[in-house]
Amino acid sequence: MGYLTQTGTDLLRAEALLREGELVAVPTETVYGLAADATRPQAAARIFEVKQRPRFNPLIVHTDHPERVRELVSEWPPEAEALAKACWPGPLTLLLPRSSRIPDLVTAGSPRVAVRIPDHPLTLELLRRLPFPLAAPSANPFGYISPTTAAHVAAQLGGRIPYILDGGPARVGLESTIIGWEAGQPVLYRQGGIPAEVLEPITGPLGQPAPGLKPQAAGMLGSHYAPATPLILGDLRSLLRGRNPQRTGILSLRPGSYGLPPGQAIALSADGDLREAAQQFFAALRTLDALHLEAILAEPMPDTGLGRAINDRLRRAQAERKAAPDLPSDSVS
Repeated sequence: MGYLTQTGTDLLRAEALLREGELVAVPTETVYGLAADATRPQAAARIFEVKQRPRFNPLIVHTDHPERVRELVSEWPPEAEALAKACWPGPLTLLLPRSSRIPDLVTAGSPRVAVRIPDHPLTLELLRRLPFPLAAPSANPFGYISPTTAAHVAAQLGGRIPYILDGGPARVGLESTIIGWEAGQPVLYRQGGIPAEVLEPITGPLGQPAPGLKPQAAGMLGSHYAPATPLILGDLRSLLRGRNPQRTGILSLRPGSYGLPPGQAIALSADGDLREAAQQFFAALRTLDALHLEAILAEPMPDTGLGRAINDRLRRAQAERKAAPDLPSDSVS
């Protein structure tokens, strides 16, 4: 089905479309999400279809209040209550045993569901108006750079969805951190918008997930968040040797002199602020990818706080992956 995609701030229209089982791109503090009724398998199936997302990869479910979260899970341990009080609304997702309200498709058959309360006024108001939660992975083709503005969504999904709710640029810029429990021990499933250092005083030391053939939560695949241009991670000076500067891009934390044409070297923060770097990260990748260069060279961030989450995205972005699909450009803003 083709759409004349429109962008705006009309909550009534977004609500009506979602009640009809349609998809709407919504803003959050992390990235823009591609939202549908999480309790309706047919609506959730459209997310997988539009994103070209494999059905073994589970979705995150969003709602507006902890009381409504409890309707979506069959267990609500004290540890979850403590994290919810400290971090919601905000960029934290909890992986918990699901209730019968959540269909198999949303969790990819897992007995657990990923749930969170986003921290964006438009989407929180939308969720308050709806009688159902929203399944909402990032609003982009599967495996590619996550969108942090409505324009990013329109560029990649224009013509495939009817409406984009425009809430301005994402404030955090990285997906949510995902926490769950295995054998009673807290586990970090995905680095994200809340650093482990903030969570561990509440949870205790965070372990790593047990290995498995299928991802247990969103964002766990080896290749993800990637531009179409090959991305290479390492020491920038070493990587530049022997490369054509006219056909090379650089993504660094702070500004530097690399001898590249204007616009081909992007620094994420003038003073090395990792919060600013996280907010700018996906937009900077998109800008460099649009130049159709031979390679994007990126340096690792400091291995602390949000730097760990950015490094996680960089490692997944450089993993071997398929070529980018043809994307429509017939959106209307």
